[in-house]
Amino acid sequence: MAKPDNRYNNAERLEQMINNTIENLEEAHKTLQNEDLNEVDKEAIEAKNVRREQSIESFKAEMEDEIIARENGEI
Repeated sequence: MAKPDNRYNNAERLEQMINNTIENLEEAHKTLQNEDLNEVDKEAIEAKNVRREQSIESFKAEMEDEIIARENGEI
């Protein structure tokens, strides 16, 4: 039998995911300041940062949905 979906702490989990992704983004920005970093690595980091920024926006939207669902008694 499948385990019931427990969404009660999803907003908190999403908030932690946002914070972790922001930390990774900030660290990557610091890494990009390294003058010894080759162009291929710089481009890879920049591309990953774009994906991180997109993820942060998605996480924020999902967290907002979870908070609204909680407030409406759906969770």
